[in-house]
Amino acid sequence: MKKPLVGVVPLVDIGRDSLWMLPGYMDGVAQAGGLPVMLPLTGNGQDLDRLAALCDGFLFTGGQDVDPALYGQSPLSGLEEICPARDGMETALLERVLALDKPILGICRGIQFINAALGGDLWQDIPTQMPSAVTHRMKPPYDAAAHTVDLVPDAPLGTLLGAAEIGVNSCHHQGVRTLAESLAVMAQAPDGLTEAVYMPGKRFVWAVQWHPEFSFRTDQASQKIFAAFVAAAQQ
Repeated sequence: MKKPLVGVVPLVDIGRDSLWMLPGYMDGVAQAGGLPVMLPLTGNGQDLDRLAALCDGFLFTGGQDVDPALYGQSPLSGLEEICPARDGMETALLERVLALDKPILGICRGIQFINAALGGDLWQDIPTQMPSAVTHRMKPPYDAAAHTVDLVPDAPLGTLLGAAEIGVNSCHHQGVRTLAESLAVMAQAPDGLTEAVYMPGKRFVWAVQWHPEFSFRTDQASQKIFAAFVAAAQQ
C-alpha cells in the first residue's frame, strides 16, 4: 500500500531568514508509515490549493507565538516573537484542508493556532496570566514527562490510549484559553489548561499541547498518536 503523503508546516527562523525542520516531526510520521514532506512558506492561493489536494494529511508544527490579532486581542508584555507569514499561510491552509476533510495533527503552536483560527483565544503568557505550579516550560532534554494530563473519558485520545492519565513533556508559554466552539477537549493538565482537542464530525482533526516529536522514540502514547494520524491519512 502506498505511503500517505504528509505535508509538514515549516519552522521559520526570522533572524536567519530561513526555513528549517526538527527531525522528530518527520521521523515520527515516517516511523508511523507516512511519507513526510516539508511545505514551502507561501501565501499563494493556487499553490495552497494544489498542496491541499496533493497531500493526504497535514502536520501543524510548533514555533513562534500566534499573533493575538488573529483572535482580536492586542499584544501583552509577555508576548514573544510572532511570524505573520506563518499565521497567514496556516490560516489559508487550514481553511482548505478542513474543506477537503483531510486529516490534521497540531502540535504545541499547532493546537494554539488551530484554536485561534477557529474562533477561540489564547493565554498570551501563562506565567503572568495564569500562574501555576505545573511545569509548562521544561528544560531539555524534552523526551521525559514534565507533568500529567487527565484524558477525557470516551474522547478519541482516551479511547486510543486506553488510559485515564498519561505523563507528557511540555515546552510552551502560551495555551488555549477560550475553546473554539467547533472543538472539544480530549485532555487537561492538573491546573485546568486544555492539553488536547479534536473536532467532532471531521475524519481526523487532533491537536496536542505537548511534544510527541521529542518523545515518540521511547513513548508509546506518542507513537500511537502519530500512528492514528498516519492511519487516518492512509484512508
